[in-house]
Amino acid sequence: MGRYLLRRLGQAGLVVVGVLVLTFLIVRVVPGDPAVSVVGPRASAEQLAQARERLGLDASLPVQLWTYVRQLVTGDLGTSLHTRQPVTHDLGAAFPASLELVGAAMLLAVVVGIPLGVVAARYRRTGTDVAIRVQSMLAVSLPVFWLALVLQNVFATKLGWFPVAGEYDSSLDTTSPLHVYTNITAVDALFTGNWPIFTSTLGHLVLPALVIAAYPIGVVAQLTRASLIEEISQDHVRMERALGFGERQVLLRFALRPALNPVLSLLALVFAYALVNAFLVESVFNWPGLGRYAAEAIRSLDTPAIAGVTLLVALLYVLVNLVVDLLQSVVDPRISLR
Repeated sequence: MGRYLLRRLGQAGLVVVGVLVLTFLIVRVVPGDPAVSVVGPRASAEQLAQARERLGLDASLPVQLWTYVRQLVTGDLGTSLHTRQPVTHDLGAAFPASLELVGAAMLLAVVVGIPLGVVAARYRRTGTDVAIRVQSMLAVSLPVFWLALVLQNVFATKLGWFPVAGEYDSSLDTTSPLHVYTNITAVDALFTGNWPIFTSTLGHLVLPALVIAAYPIGVVAQLTRASLIEEISQDHVRMERALGFGERQVLLRFALRPALNPVLSLLALVFAYALVNAFLVESVFNWPGLGRYAAEAIRSLDTPAIAGVTLLVALLYVLVNLVVDLLQSVVDPRISLR
């Protein structure tokens, strides 16, 4: 177990270093000059030169990369050219909102997708199975931006069931101020008993979380169905049937647990896909997360912010993969972490 963790951490370190170098090179070769974002397009040549020197852009690429890595080791991601705040401060303010949104979507993917897959496998080749498979394919195929606009137009604008945009009703900041501890609004409101903001946050969370969860639900349902059908054809399942266990017991007690192993592997990839989709969904629903922060950084060619967001997403993806690998050994004892 210890050797496995060390090996995986070493692999994760290589991935992060690769992402860091690649991101650094990309933000340096894209068209545009970050110095212009600092001093403005009407600045003189002397002002631009001073800005480039202040930002370290007058040095060679290897020197710039070394300086960036040296600052990164100390926890310094630089200063945002757009907000004029440390990038670590901006990420700390924006990331919890994205984590809240993606976390809700992944929770939906698990609590909806896995039961749908189980039902489809239990009643395979029936109308129920066909209906679930068709709905899963539709969920996987629908473009995220189109689904976001449709749900927003139908359920928010026309029916008025849910709010159009935002994380919660901003007027509650006056009537029910929130004490912030984790920067995750729903969690802070729940722990402090701020029910007005908690219920408002849940209402604002429904539509964007459903949009992000659509693809994961479809993929998880299809893979759960396929994995479960394959598992119930194994010899140990035939033996359990021969011992007199009912089909429901065989399915849920003996076949489901090993069948979830590939589903757990998929969840790491689906999480990354959901996080990327969240960037677009946040723009549609005006959700104050990493997506909006990254969009503003790209528009203003804010290279420290772009590199910071990319590095954070890479670290999160590596961490999720490691956690999923550990969970697989818990779900399926046949897997040995060596």
